[in-house]
Amino acid sequence: MKPVVQAVRDAILENPKMEEVIKWQAPTFIYKGNLASFFPKSKAHASLMFHIGAQIPGSFPSLEGTGETGRIMKFTDLEDVEKKKKELEEIVAAWIKLKG
Repeated sequence: MKPVVQAVRDAILENPKMEEVIKWQAPTFIYKGNLASFFPKSKAHASLMFHIGAQIPGSFPSLEGTGETGRIMKFTDLEDVEKKKKELEEIVAAWIKLKG
């Protein structure tokens, strides 16, 4: 899944306000708090966990989960990343706006 993870990483980091750090032994994307981390051991797909994804304003159909906090976005291959890239960029923009 390395090329898929790299493509997702590139899409997130296109926004110059986003930074990448290693937390919990995984790449984590931050801007005034933790936006999302990869599940590093996922083999069937790349899994990006949005720590407080339920609080990100907007409608994002690719975010999975029904709990009060976290949401997950899965990417099966490079074509799937391309299909979800615009939505991912919108999630990043909504996070940055939320965090002001």
